[in-house]
Parts: sequence; C-alpha cells; structure tokens
Amino acid sequence: QVQLVESGGGLVQAGGSLRLSCAASGRTFNGYAMGWFRQAPGKEREFVGAISSWSSGRTYYADSVKGRFTISRAKNTVYLQMNSLKPEDTAVYYCAAGLNYRGTTPELYEFWGQGTQVTVSS
Repeated sequence: QVQLVESGGGLVQAGGSLRLSCAASGRTFNGYAMGWFRQAPGKEREFVGAISSWSSGRTYYADSVKGRFTISRAKNTVYLQMNSLKPEDTAVYYCAAGLNYRGTTPELYEFWGQGTQVTVSS
C-alpha cells in the first residue's frame, strides 16, 4: 500500500510559479513510478507528467506543460515545480503511483492522493 498526500496548491497570477508536493508513505514507494494529473471543472482527468521509480529518475511530460513544469523526487516526496503558469493550468492536481512512468491514463495508476487546487488568475 502507498498513501499519498498533496500540498502546495493555491492562487497565483499568470506567469507565476508554484511547487506542489506529494508526500508518500508505504515501504514500497520507491518501486513505483509517480505521476501528476489534473482535472478542471467539467473536464476529464488529464496527464501532466511522471517520473520513473527511484532507480532511474526518468521523466515524461505532456506537451502542454513541457518546458514549464518539472517533476523530481527525493526521499518520500515527489515534487511538481510549475513555472510560467497560465489560466488554463487551473485545476485540481493529483499525484498517483503506478508501474510505468510513461503511462498517461489514470487507469494505469493504482494509488491516488486527494488532490490540491491550483488557480491561476489572468
């Protein structure tokens, strides 16, 4: 079992930055790939990016955030650094644990956090 808790969301102006954290517990955490997803009102949950298990640390991003968002992991925490934020980045952001960091659909992730709201004002 892996338990995930996100934090760091909030309100920011367009062009600003936020760093989200995902604190994980569970003895098998390092063996999982960690993904970030987001869901805006009325829309489906969307893949943002992911990082592979601790041994390789490879990352993979959606085209919509490539070059602006960065995922990293340290000890029992995964981070999503978001720069140059846009109003269309407004959503609830979720972290999730899965087996393949190149998985881009929610069904491929087994454990989920409760989400944290990010609002970007124009």
